[in-house]
Amino acid sequence: MKEPLLIIAAGGTGGHMFPAQALAEAMLAKGWRVRLSTDARGARYTGGFPDAVEVNVVGSATFARGGVFQKLLVPFRILGGIGAAKWRMFRDRPAVVVGFGGYPAIPAMAAAWALRIPRMIHEQNGVLGRVNQLFAKRVHRIACGTWPTELPGGLEGTHTGNPVRAAVLEHAGSPYIAPGDYPMSLLVLGGSQGARIMSDIVPPAIAALPEHIRRNIRVSHQARAEDLERVQDYYAAELITADVQTFFDDVPRRMVDAQLVISRSGASTVADVSVVGRPAIWVPLASAIRDEQTANARQLVEAGGAVVMTEAEFEVGPLTQRLTDLLSDEAGMLKMSQIATSCGVPDATERLVDLVEDLAEAGTK
Repeated sequence: MKEPLLIIAAGGTGGHMFPAQALAEAMLAKGWRVRLSTDARGARYTGGFPDAVEVNVVGSATFARGGVFQKLLVPFRILGGIGAAKWRMFRDRPAVVVGFGGYPAIPAMAAAWALRIPRMIHEQNGVLGRVNQLFAKRVHRIACGTWPTELPGGLEGTHTGNPVRAAVLEHAGSPYIAPGDYPMSLLVLGGSQGARIMSDIVPPAIAALPEHIRRNIRVSHQARAEDLERVQDYYAAELITADVQTFFDDVPRRMVDAQLVISRSGASTVADVSVVGRPAIWVPLASAIRDEQTANARQLVEAGGAVVMTEAEFEVGPLTQRLTDLLSDEAGMLKMSQIATSCGVPDATERLVDLVEDLAEAGTK
C-alpha cells in the first residue's frame, strides 16, 4: 500500500514557498509522499525543497502581468492547468491538498475542490491574499499564520502561526539584554520593496539621539545596493558604528544581539522577531494593496510587544523621539521582549502538520 500523498499548491514568492517547504519537510519525516504543484516561475524557487518532493509544473497565469493578448490567454491557461491537475489526482489521489496562495495554487486547489478531496489553505498575512480569498469558502480548514486574520463573514480560522527557519528556531526565546549604559545594537531591515525609507530616515534619526544614548549605538543596517555607499558614508561621517550590507546571511544572530529591531512588517519577519522575542518598531509598507503589513503587526502592537509607525509618521524627528523613549526605558523594553516572545509560535510547523493529519483522518471516514 502506498504512503499517503500530500499535494502542496504554492506560488513563486518566498512568502508562499517558505511555509510550504517547512510543511513538506515535516510531512516527509512522517512518511508521507509530497508533491508540489506550482508554475514555471514558482519552480525556480524550489531549490530548498528536499529532493524527495516531486515538483509538478502546471499551467497558470496572473492578470497582473503581460499585455492585452497575454491577459486574454489567462483563463485558458488556468483551465488547462486545472485539467492537468485533475488528471494527476485521478491517477494518484492525494489524501490532502494544501494551498499557500499565489496564482500557481489555483489549478491544484480547483481540482481538489472539483474532486471533493480534503483541502485547506494557509494564509501568511493578516489579510487573505486574492487566491486564498477565492478558495476560503471552498476549503475545510483555514490555517492562519498571523493572528488575528481578517476572514470573510461566517468563516473561522485556526491559528497555526508562520513556520520559521531552523536558524531562527535555534534562538527561540533567547535571553534579552535590556538597553542601558553599554553598547546597544539596532537591527534595521527593509525588505526588497521598502529599504529606501529606512536609509533616508534611520541614520539621521540615530545621529540626532542624545549623546548618552548615541555613543552606545551599534547598527546593522540592510540597504538597497543603490543606497549602500551613501548610508555607509553617513554613518562614518557621524562616527556611528554601523555594518551596512545589502543582505545579511546571519539575520537570526543579529536579531538575538539586538536591543531593538526597526523593520517592515512582512509576515515572515514578524514571525522571526516574535519567536526570538525582540522589541520592534514596525513600519508597514504603505503601498501594500490590502494593507496586510499593518494587519501583520497588529497582535504584537496591541499586546504591547512592539510599536508601529506609519510611513506618514516615519520622519527623522518622531523616530528620534521614539528611539529616545524606548532606549531610555529598561523595564519597558524588557517587558516588550517578554510580550513579543509570548506572541511567537515556534511550533507553527507542527500545528500545520496536525491539521493535515486531522483532515486526512476525517477524509478516510
